[in-house]
Amino acid sequence: MDDLKWDREFALDQAAEDEELLQELIEIFKESSTSDLANLKQGISKGDAAMSMASAHSIKGAAASLGLKGLRDLTAIIEADCREGSLRVATEKLSDLEKLLSLLQEL
Repeated sequence: MDDLKWDREFALDQAAEDEELLQELIEIFKESSTSDLANLKQGISKGDAAMSMASAHSIKGAAASLGLKGLRDLTAIIEADCREGSLRVATEKLSDLEKLLSLLQEL
């Protein structure tokens, strides 16, 4: 869980100190990140850096808004490399991303 580097206080602040809203936002992110991860994998398999970049960007934004710094930082690195037209980092870091997203399911 430490790998997520979750700033729960920040996330709760973003949810206007509403625990129920925070949990709803986390559930929405769990669903959207599953789809984004599938799209990232599809982008890698198709050699489509733009598709992978968009997926990493989506995960990064949601992670940032929920204070999930570890996830935000990893997807920022993937996104930046994809922006350069490369899939090297996305391919190399895919298992790390999957690990972090599985930890997200525990929130």
